[in-house]
Amino acid sequence: MIAGFFFFFGLLVTAVSGASVSDLVGTWTTKSRSVFTGPGFFDPAEDRLIEPSLTGISYSFTANGHYEEAHYRALANPQDPSCPKGIMQWQHGTYSVNSNGSVSLNPIAVDGRQLLSDPCAHSIGIYTRYNQSELFDSYTVSIDPYHGIKRLDLYAFDGSPMHPMYLAYKPPQILPTSTLNPIHDKKRKRQLGGETEKSFSIKHLVTKEDLMNPDRWLWFGIVMTSLGGVAFFYS
Repeated sequence: MIAGFFFFFGLLVTAVSGASVSDLVGTWTTKSRSVFTGPGFFDPAEDRLIEPSLTGISYSFTANGHYEEAHYRALANPQDPSCPKGIMQWQHGTYSVNSNGSVSLNPIAVDGRQLLSDPCAHSIGIYTRYNQSELFDSYTVSIDPYHGIKRLDLYAFDGSPMHPMYLAYKPPQILPTSTLNPIHDKKRKRQLGGETEKSFSIKHLVTKEDLMNPDRWLWFGIVMTSLGGVAFFYS
């Protein structure tokens, strides 16, 4: 009977994990459920990234070929464990599912943003444009047996699995899919360096003093990760 149950469950996962593009539609987030695409992560009017309470990753896909992504990660420093880093990245653009099952992501180059916090090297964070095309070798959508909700597994270009993500919103929660910060905007060019891609710092980000401040969830997450206690708060 047990063997029969697992055979039936395998059929269920296989059925849901088909190659249908519609399976991708929605906003997906990792287990911490703290990082979501949309206006809660990036404010294009103020041109700033908004710090979530915990680290994580989120991807959104629309039915007509648009995507958005939000990353908030902790970076350990093996040479000096007391000096970990934090990084936030945001992009949006178009995607396509290829005939071999891979997924290509093509961002709007001028809109991507990255924020790097390295308090032991810089007293303020470094905010720059970010533009990185991505290729996922494959993907599956299934019903997670533990949580009982839809789960997205993406596999990187080399086939290595990423952290699983779970369906949070359908339709997806995203910002407008058109260009948000064109480079002909003189104010944006002055701040971000325009075509020369010069970086600038913003003062409301993490300082060395913030590293010891328990109210700063950013550094709570980073310190825990660097010590090996928690990896992205996932099991």
